[in-house]
Amino acid sequence: MIRLSVPLHQALARLSLPALIAAGFGLMLLGKADALLAERARMALADALAPAWGALRQPVLALQGALGEAAGLLSLRTENARLREENERLRHWQDAAASLAAENALLRRQLGVLPEAAPGFVTARVVADGGGAYARAVLLSTGPGQPVRKGAVAMDARGLAGRVTEVGSRSARVVLLTDLNSRIPVLLEGSRARAMLVGTNTARPRLQYWPSGSEPQEGERVVTSAEANAFPAGLPVGLVRRTASGAAEVELFARLDRLDLLRLFDYRLPGILP
Repeated sequence: MIRLSVPLHQALARLSLPALIAAGFGLMLLGKADALLAERARMALADALAPAWGALRQPVLALQGALGEAAGLLSLRTENARLREENERLRHWQDAAASLAAENALLRRQLGVLPEAAPGFVTARVVADGGGAYARAVLLSTGPGQPVRKGAVAMDARGLAGRVTEVGSRSARVVLLTDLNSRIPVLLEGSRARAMLVGTNTARPRLQYWPSGSEPQEGERVVTSAEANAFPAGLPVGLVRRTASGAAEVELFARLDRLDLLRLFDYRLPGILP
């Protein structure tokens, strides 16, 4: 092993940076003077290092794959635990629903309740938003072979959306629950109190005119009321949400911002005004 003297070592250390800078400038000048030679040198260096890069990349890829599998197994374990807990809750609600269904059937037999006739319905596609005399309404394409009656109840897959106000030979207009002109009699399932659902031209209509002492509770389920024979009883509407000011609003089950298809149910109720 060659041992350098201290002065020589210090001189080499001082000269290394200027030498590297000079070499860099020389390479830049060479690249500008002969671009083809510089390109060939770069490609030769890349060809020489490509196998080494490929060999070094394999362990990195294997490590990344192992880490991804470990993270996936951990997430699967968490997901399985959540699904087991949710499955237990669903079993509990299934047992409760079966018990309530049996009890309901027994009470109906004892009371001699006549079953309600299933209403007829047609499915129509939403083709336009707004228009007409309403700010929150949709236009449906019904077709000549689909009988649609004014006052029919419009529902999406989740809940009540509105009702038909205008009918043409090939179209129908549905005013939505959020429209300022919408007034829907509803029932608070928790307290069994009646109220009025009033549209405000915003995403959440408001509750008004509930009985004294029956304040709507946060998260309470809201369904339609058969008051005045305008709507059938029990259609799902939404959940009560309290605003910062204390007003009672309803978060609708129906996705009014993503309406594509609506089912129009004709209950033929006498409370629908012409």
